[in-house]
Amino acid sequence: MKLKKALDQAKAQREQHNPKPDPSPDKAADWSQSANSSSEQEGEWKAPAYDHCAVTELDPVVVEKNRGVCLNPDRKEIERYKILRTRIANLARERRMSTIMVTSPNKSEGKTVNCINMGLTFAKAMKQTVLMVDCDFTGQDIHRYLGIESKASLIDYFMDGVPLQDLIVWPGVEKLTLISGARTINESSELLSSDMMAKLVKEMGERYDDRYVFFDAPPVLGHAEAISLAPRVDGILMVVEAGKTTKTDVKESLALLPNEKFLGFLLNKQAA
Repeated sequence: MKLKKALDQAKAQREQHNPKPDPSPDKAADWSQSANSSSEQEGEWKAPAYDHCAVTELDPVVVEKNRGVCLNPDRKEIERYKILRTRIANLARERRMSTIMVTSPNKSEGKTVNCINMGLTFAKAMKQTVLMVDCDFTGQDIHRYLGIESKASLIDYFMDGVPLQDLIVWPGVEKLTLISGARTINESSELLSSDMMAKLVKEMGERYDDRYVFFDAPPVLGHAEAISLAPRVDGILMVVEAGKTTKTDVKESLALLPNEKFLGFLLNKQAA
């Protein structure tokens, strides 16, 4: 089977190259197999078992308070995200995309909550998994928006060599995992533009055919982080807030990002 063959090839390559002790996607290969991988047996797709990652139940009350509407199947807003999911999935098949950066022109325009809602929506689709990665290193918010306690973030992987499997959290939602924690850092653009980050994003995106990776990135304007991460990902989704985000800000943001990777806009706080 295609997935099993890919895993076998990756394993053989790791053994052949005998990776160095420094943190790298190859060294951390086991994290994705144990923490966010599905399995195929006799043609049947099975949801992954989260045996080696932290398990912390999200708080539905906190999620609802933070406008995480896609956790509740009765919320009418879900249909908007399902439509967007379908459009992105179609593009992903055409362009072979799996890594998507979610950003906005300015702060407080809803990028994080929309990244979460997209993650929840994609996780509900059949035969696919989702990994949400908090790349807003100056203010990690994904875990807080879900009501989860998490001290470790991707920064610990870069700065201290903490294995990725020790950073991944399963919030109790089937087929959904995340990396987000309390640790922050000011000089984050250097990390996001590094070769190490490029290899990590590539590893996350290519290891499994059935996984989408959503990166919650800082705003574009006034920050170098999103511009640094943009070349690493397959696609870019921009969140704009109705009645707040200006056309000028949108144009300036688009001019700073690679046009060929732009997937579209997500209108936040749209009137019903």
